[in-house]
Amino acid sequence: MQPIIRAFCASTLAVAASVSFAATPVDAPQSARAGWHPAIQSGYDLLADETSQLAEQANRYCEAPDEKQREQLEQHWRDAFMAWQQVRFVDFGPVENDNLAWQFQFWPDPKNLVARKASYLTKSDQPITTNIIEQSGVAVQGFPMLEYLLFDEALSTGESALPAPHSCALLTTVTQHIASNSKQLSADWQNFKTPYLNTEVYHVSTLKSAMAALEILEERRLAKPMGLRGNGKRNPYITDAWRSGTSLLSVEATLRGLQQHFMPEFLGLLEQKGELQLAERVQRQFDAALDNFPEADRPMTALLSDDNAFRILQGLYVDVSQLATLINDQAAVALGVVRGFNSSDGD
Repeated sequence: MQPIIRAFCASTLAVAASVSFAATPVDAPQSARAGWHPAIQSGYDLLADETSQLAEQANRYCEAPDEKQREQLEQHWRDAFMAWQQVRFVDFGPVENDNLAWQFQFWPDPKNLVARKASYLTKSDQPITTNIIEQSGVAVQGFPMLEYLLFDEALSTGESALPAPHSCALLTTVTQHIASNSKQLSADWQNFKTPYLNTEVYHVSTLKSAMAALEILEERRLAKPMGLRGNGKRNPYITDAWRSGTSLLSVEATLRGLQQHFMPEFLGLLEQKGELQLAERVQRQFDAALDNFPEADRPMTALLSDDNAFRILQGLYVDVSQLATLINDQAAVALGVVRGFNSSDGD
């Protein structure tokens, strides 16, 4: 996973941003969409490629399970999951069809539906088929189900632990479902190019989707498990990838996805409004948030359980919070974006 999310270094943002700054398009919103579309397309293409490899590795593992194949399977899950995190901020367009976003990642899961459905399916006499997966709901169909099969401690010590036949059937069928959805999403986004470029509303949709992603990142993926919201108690089990210990790796991937697929054109829009200093402040704050990694690349449980380690998490939260304030408040005002109700956070 590391080569994938670290390939998008700060220099890429700086170069892309300078190109955007140098341009003086007649229609800045349309020009921004002309940059956003291929950027998001590259993210969807990567997701399709990584999930395809994941499905292939799941089949190889279940056909001839051994320790090496298992390690490769877990790494392919991480690679594919991080590819999803990079484009997770896009909450409009083709990803809305058939609740695709929820199919990729059912979260939050306060009732532990993933575990309950996995327990039922792995212990059932009913064959695991494509139709069963499609009829079982979004809690079964995405990365959290695979994470449960691969990383849940209780499952791994029971009779249903991989490579048990029913669990392997569930693993291979779900990975194929994700790969199929990813391929379709990539194709649908390509076909979405004309309406996206020619419809003004998608300009605001793109801006709001990134702003909502930052809000969810700050409030639900960091503040709540840190005990900064709600009952004030630290709780790693409400994060979105606690079983695999990759909650913070997914935070990094989300930030790098925004950096790669959204920020260059966003900074260009600010410059077009004469907000060059604000654009520079946003870029510096983005760099500051990413500078917390790789030190913060640890399981959330480890950082929440030790006060000294918790300071690392506090530093990341402060940087993300300041970034969200710059973009969701100051930049939003500068660009005339009116924030509305956000329904994409699971509430």
